Amino acid sequence: MNELCKIIKDTVEPNFLNIRTSIKAYDRDALCLGAPCWRWAYHALHSADKWFINPFDYEEPSFHVEGLDNPDNPSDVVLSDEQLLQYLDEIEKNTLSYLDSLTDEMLYEKPKNCKYTRMELVLRQYRHISFHTGMLNGQTALATGQFPMWVSETEQYLDDGILFGRYRKYRV
Repeated sequence: MNELCKIIKDTVEPNFLNIRTSIKAYDRDALCLGAPCWRWAYHALHSADKWFINPFDYEEPSFHVEGLDNPDNPSDVVLSDEQLLQYLDEIEKNTLSYLDSLTDEMLYEKPKNCKYTRMELVLRQYRHISFHTGMLNGQTALATGQFPMWVSETEQYLDDGILFGRYRKYRV
């Protein structure tokens, strides 16, 4: 039985929904610690792409240039939100396919040339994606007085085009 893998898959899907909502709701050019928010979104997505499965057996996306994943590094490359969302779609598809290929026992193993177990990689990305989603949502809340919709369980999510959940208006 792959009970842990199923739980991981069921709980990683809301993480992807939440960062997707953040990208749809944020001011991409607003500065956060000196870098535009879109750079932080790319940083989070790139990390999920690279570190969720095996960072030591990884091929950069075709649009990536050295240092683009580090918001502190200046870059002439500018990715559109459409490119970021398309990249997120690819990451989500690859991640869910990867999870479907695992057994619970494999979570305790280290991928080839990796010093972390698969479970450690998964947990690190849960933390990292959630951290940066919260960071982006904080920027949105400061700018708009509203916090973007947050999904805890995929089954409770209905994409009705509303980016800001009801009863989520905060004074900032």
